[in-house]
Amino acid sequence: MDVASHASAQEAFDLLMAGNRRFVSGAVEHPHQDAARRAQTAPSQAPFAVVFGCSDSRLAAEIIFDRGLGDLFVVRTAGHVTGPEVLGSIEFGAEVLQAPLVVVLGHDSCGAIGAARAVLDGGAAPGGFVRDVVERVTPSVLAARAAGHDSAEAALDEHIRQTVDLLLDRSRALADRVAAGRTAVVGLGYALADGRARLVASRGLDVPAAEQDA
Repeated sequence: MDVASHASAQEAFDLLMAGNRRFVSGAVEHPHQDAARRAQTAPSQAPFAVVFGCSDSRLAAEIIFDRGLGDLFVVRTAGHVTGPEVLGSIEFGAEVLQAPLVVVLGHDSCGAIGAARAVLDGGAAPGGFVRDVVERVTPSVLAARAAGHDSAEAALDEHIRQTVDLLLDRSRALADRVAAGRTAVVGLGYALADGRARLVASRGLDVPAAEQDA
């Protein structure tokens, strides 16, 4: 299936998850990665999804979702922590480029979450600006523990959910688009070992429970 610039949030989500299933099974198609696509997208872009993910080198969105040039508008920071530049970039993808889907993409064995858990357990805090990244992740770890969940996976899921909520709390433009049904925001957790992405949170997209761990 090709990607139309007027794809709905559901269609965009289905495209992402279908690509991830191809990646997991090894049946990748590498769409939109040839000279024709390069020429087609040179004048303008119309990505069908904004992907805000962790900067981890093992989390390349175009690879794990089997997509190509012009398909995804990708924003990445360590631990997918947010700031004005991140919010502005996501708003640009949703408002200006009209992408119907925004994805928060986290992963297991995340160094930022691991560091936050270690600091809370009495370890030394990192120096420099890495400390700021860890401090922004720490509230998610604390929230998971307050709910009685102390595992790294629970901390990851909580951080993904809190990031989704943070985007909507801080960006009026994004919240208005979700309320109007023009954009959906979802949170996905990625497993490094098997390559599978699973749904953790959804705002503005009604995904059946059976699909959430597919």
